[in-house]
Amino acid sequence: MPADAREQMIEHQVRAWDVLDERVLDTLRKVPREHFTPPQYRFMAYADAEVPLPGGQHMLRPSVVGRLLAALELTGRERVLEIGTGSGFVTACLSNLAKSVQSLEIVPELADMARRMIASMGLRDIDVVPTDALTFEPTGRFEAIAVTGSMPVYDSRWQHALGIGGRLFVVVGDAPVMEAKLIRRVAEEAWTEESLFETVIDPLAHAQRPVAFKF
Repeated sequence: MPADAREQMIEHQVRAWDVLDERVLDTLRKVPREHFTPPQYRFMAYADAEVPLPGGQHMLRPSVVGRLLAALELTGRERVLEIGTGSGFVTACLSNLAKSVQSLEIVPELADMARRMIASMGLRDIDVVPTDALTFEPTGRFEAIAVTGSMPVYDSRWQHALGIGGRLFVVVGDAPVMEAKLIRRVAEEAWTEESLFETVIDPLAHAQRPVAFKF
């Protein structure tokens, strides 16, 4: 049953939202989403819905995961930074498409959960760090960065951790309208920005809020 549900998810949610990269689709076939879903919500593992997680967080919808993975254009050689591990599902998908993943998670319970799930699958070259990403100082540069929580106001700190040619996926704005963007570093002090699609996802903990207008 999970295999059938997984294939329906891929065909009716992910591919239907213009995710046509076969490496991404094969990754979503290979990584069992139900394995990273809390037991009481496994019936929702392949639904086009945000699955509740500890700490008031949610798993990203499969369609959003597919667009995120496709946008980063991973080839298997990249060092990836993930901001927001969650249950570890996106982390595992990134690991399948890249060389290594460092993932930051502010909720200790989620970091522990993700580590257990990742270890039980025998995945390697993944480092889950329990920390506040907004105070974390990255070591070196990354070819790809995935920010899995939204930012009401764009914070440029992580784009400086990209290598030349590196890609950053991020969702910016407030509900009910948020915009997924791809930031690409094209030179030492130059970046391009591409609008990808509109969505709504949980905000990143401690993300900067817009300054309130005062009369």
